Amino acid sequence: MGFCPTNFWTMSLIKTAIIDHQMLFVEGLTALIQKHKYPAIRVVGTYDSVEAFIEKYSFDLDLVILEINLPDSDGLEYIPKLRNLSKSLRIIVLTSFGEMKFVKEAMKNGADGFLLKSNAYSDFVTCVDEVMDGNTYLAEGLRVSPPVTSFAYTPQESKKPQYEDRYMMKQKLTRREKEILSLITQAKSNKEIADELFISDQTVGVHRKNIMRKLGVKNTLTLVKFAMEHQLV
Repeated sequence: MGFCPTNFWTMSLIKTAIIDHQMLFVEGLTALIQKHKYPAIRVVGTYDSVEAFIEKYSFDLDLVILEINLPDSDGLEYIPKLRNLSKSLRIIVLTSFGEMKFVKEAMKNGADGFLLKSNAYSDFVTCVDEVMDGNTYLAEGLRVSPPVTSFAYTPQESKKPQYEDRYMMKQKLTRREKEILSLITQAKSNKEIADELFISDQTVGVHRKNIMRKLGVKNTLTLVKFAMEHQLV
């Protein structure tokens, strides 16, 4: 839509909340927003978790800016809850994680826009302008599906980097596996974990093997060390 002040939303105040635990980033974005006139955006609240936001949610709100990598929750899983708060509420994911699977899940769960923290502020303003007009917006280069190619062959899978971001690694684990991993790092046996979670110790053993396979470790000692070093628990 551009930045024309005749746009409806530029004539109205867009009441906005930011959900992000990176406070320096939040303060910087808020400062930029306060200086911008069109569209007229006002940050009415900042929160370090989705749960904190929901507790104080007001229906007098137009837009949520959401980081999906939150320390105590997966922002992607909370998008449907935000969507259910109000049909008119717009949701923009603003994150450092632009992998296709994250973009696809975010849009599938109800996000209206998705852009990266590496994008320019002008891209952010364009995104706000678009979603407040009822459109969806993806920053340049982001995809929800792989590009169509005419090649008949399948290219060889590229080698994985030796180090993966801990958020990416967490996405490999199911909620139950994350729960069991946390208990494993507390030096609890399969039976102790089974008793605490009301499942069989054989089931715990299967989960333990799956966790080690997904994280690429060979034994429990290495698993605990890996989990602590990468802050997976």
